[in-house]
Amino acid sequence: MRLRVMVPHATLVDAVDVTRITGESHHGVFTLLPRHIDVAAPLVPGLLSFQAPDGEHTLGVDEGTLVKCGHEVWVSVHDAIPADDPDIVRAQVEAHFGQLDERERRARSALAQLESAFYRHFVEHEVAK
Repeated sequence: MRLRVMVPHATLVDAVDVTRITGESHHGVFTLLPRHIDVAAPLVPGLLSFQAPDGEHTLGVDEGTLVKCGHEVWVSVHDAIPADDPDIVRAQVEAHFGQLDERERRARSALAQLESAFYRHFVEHEVAK
């Protein structure tokens, strides 16, 4: 298979003759082999590993999408961390992308509070008419 891993500003991996790709989705860990059916899967923050002719490679990835079509596999993620040691990259993923998740939760909470205040003000204004 040919694997391409892309982030918004670059292509991080462009590997040919990949024999196995392992990733993480909302439903758990999955593995793709060259003769598997075509698939599209959302990725969650975690590890993406692949076996290439020069050995095993591991990336820590943020959420994104994996698409396999024939022998082509495209992975598009928000961010990625290349590493040789899966244990170290797992800790980096949890620390780095976990902070982003917390910031996103706070932003969504603030947005929900603004929407709630808007609706309250709107209803109060309509009732006053």
